[in-house]
Amino acid sequence: MWSFNAFCDEFYVTTRLFLKLDLEPSRETLLHFLERIRRAFPEMSRLRRRDDGALVLDEEGQEESGRRYVRIDPNALKLGYFSPPDAAAVSSFAGLVLEQAPAHLSLSDLDYDYMEVSYTFDLEYRGNHDELVAETLFPDHPLIASLTAGEERLIDCQPFLGITLTPDCERQVYLEIKGRTSTYEIRTGEYEPQALSVYTTVRHYWGFGSDLGLAGVHRALLALGEKYAGECAVPHVVQPLAAAIASRR
Repeated sequence: MWSFNAFCDEFYVTTRLFLKLDLEPSRETLLHFLERIRRAFPEMSRLRRRDDGALVLDEEGQEESGRRYVRIDPNALKLGYFSPPDAAAVSSFAGLVLEQAPAHLSLSDLDYDYMEVSYTFDLEYRGNHDELVAETLFPDHPLIASLTAGEERLIDCQPFLGITLTPDCERQVYLEIKGRTSTYEIRTGEYEPQALSVYTTVRHYWGFGSDLGLAGVHRALLALGEKYAGECAVPHVVQPLAAAIASRR
């Protein structure tokens, strides 16, 4: 059973397709692309232009929970689904966007740099995120022990690991833990409840002879992301951190 939402305060899946050339779609084709998405998902009816020039189509009146979005940057196409009900919902949403994108945005595999899919687990914690990560995941690590042998306080412990799944490094997997505790909070001892994020990111690079197309590559990345999130991130990172947070409340 696909139940990643049960392991954290917020779970979401995001996709980013990075391009080598800037996107320059016409007004007509861009609106047709966004209208096609809205017809398939009527709740996605809010179109906004961000300060950085990006266009975002998302769900009117929705907060983060259950929200889908598509974002068009000058050099990337991004989409995400917060608190998805199941894997099929993510695949259906992303599949439609990626099947429509090449024709409407004039995309070509010559232009594709890489695509990455991230399975993100947010855990809310009021306290020092870096100390929590170090004490939970690296309690006996000699390097951390040598740095904090006296009165020292940890202000940064954000592990980032990567592996390649293929000899040519076409497919890669990354595990990242990102805390958001500021030095001001450490100095004052006054902490705000913030999200400690655990990312499982699967990445595919073009230029190695792959002919699966955008939707096909995305389906493969979803399967890999689910595998590594379920077998590695959840049992070895997310659940221990969630248990440690629960014990400190």
